[in-house]
Amino acid sequence: MTEATRFCVAGAGSWGTALASHLAGNGHAVTLWGRSASAMREMAATGINQRYLPDLKLSNNLCYSSDLAASLDAADEVLVAVPSHGFAELVQQVSDHAPADAGLIWACKGFEPGTGRLLSELLEEARPDRNHAIVSGPTFAAELVAGLPTAITVAANHQKYATEVSDWMHNERFRVYSTDDIRGVQVGGALKNIYAIAAGISDGLGFGANARAALITRGLAELMRLAEKLGARKDTLMGLSGMGDLILTCTDNLSRNRRFGLAIADGLSVSEALDRVGQSVEGIAATRAAHALGIAHQVELPIIEQLYGVLENDSSARAAVGALLNRQSKAEFE
Repeated sequence: MTEATRFCVAGAGSWGTALASHLAGNGHAVTLWGRSASAMREMAATGINQRYLPDLKLSNNLCYSSDLAASLDAADEVLVAVPSHGFAELVQQVSDHAPADAGLIWACKGFEPGTGRLLSELLEEARPDRNHAIVSGPTFAAELVAGLPTAITVAANHQKYATEVSDWMHNERFRVYSTDDIRGVQVGGALKNIYAIAAGISDGLGFGANARAALITRGLAELMRLAEKLGARKDTLMGLSGMGDLILTCTDNLSRNRRFGLAIADGLSVSEALDRVGQSVEGIAATRAAHALGIAHQVELPIIEQLYGVLENDSSARAAVGALLNRQSKAEFE
């Protein structure tokens, strides 16, 4: 166990809450920040995030706050776990309030809305001197809080910082692997949500396990084509933050992106499906960003193209899956 570090975890959704509880359980002084004062008071009173992690007891050492400035002022390190569209705002708050030498870790999986830029690019533009790292991998928040075995990848702008992040998080049930491919970890985590929506649609329409396996496998090939254009390495995409996360989110109903796809298959509109899920679904914005990136980089992305039509142009979900299965035969590896 390393010496206790003071953390502000910004974002009291399921994943932010789980990471905050985990760090507190590792002996660190952790304040979990959320926007809703009433929600944070309830969590402080019960030790449970009833909305996002119902009935799961959090670490007794965890503190709660709705005062972001005060939470950042007191932090040695900041961990941001908000939807990607809120990331830039949080980075600005960190710049305004956190100590200059406080590192920033993020657990967000997406692109900057409108530009398709990686979140690390926002950090490098705003504060190139600040240590920063991303944690990503095949992880469900509820399983982490329940103490089930979990493994993630951390990538940082400096190897020393990646090692520090690993030391803060690692314990006997939480294994951390490090890499210097910060772009690859981000791209894998963002794109896998797209294929989880597609897998949910396919399963919801009753296309079966064979189709799901084909979709995951071809999705990985598609993901790798685009990711390499964005500067990712193949070995990263075959690891936890690429293939591992893809398999998890495509096959288990704890995945909100997969549940969103199931709702689309039931005939719900995008807004109705979002209401059913009740949480942010990063794969929607990621589909828009990936579709634009594919055009910009001239990368063939048939699954993304079909899903984009379903989400943005109200195309038939059943016809989209059928179009993928009926594409012209070709060599598997070209």
